[in-house]
Amino acid sequence: MLRTPLIVCCLGLFVCAGCLDSSKTQPANNANDKGIFGKKTQEIGEFDKDKANQVRSDQSIHASDPVTAPLSVYGPAMERISLIQVTQAVDLFNASEGRYPKDHEEFMERIIKENNIKLPVLPYKGKYMYDVEHHELVVVRTIEDADKARE
Repeated sequence: MLRTPLIVCCLGLFVCAGCLDSSKTQPANNANDKGIFGKKTQEIGEFDKDKANQVRSDQSIHASDPVTAPLSVYGPAMERISLIQVTQAVDLFNASEGRYPKDHEEFMERIIKENNIKLPVLPYKGKYMYDVEHHELVVVRTIEDADKARE
């Protein structure tokens, strides 16, 4: 008989603890400035196929450890979502204007800024680049960073 009120009391404490505003009870933590989760960017460079020491991302998942596998999915998933979002905006531009953006500057103005597209920051120093020739967004990394992403 004594167990039921004790359990109810403990559950009540847990519920009440979750109702507290943690921003008032804990000091500000600058550790949130680190990492990439939840951060967005509109930085998109112009792709140069002749640039040495860069490789295009293939968005493949390289997971060998079952504990860290979910984290290794984050980068390729964010890349794929970003590419789909920008591809759709470029295709809509083409459908309405009857042409693709003529250069990187028009792509940034008419596709990214007008649509307020904010892309997630990528792990392993992945950078978004717009390939004007093929009218597509690509993700590139240095060869060293690409090797780290595959590990």
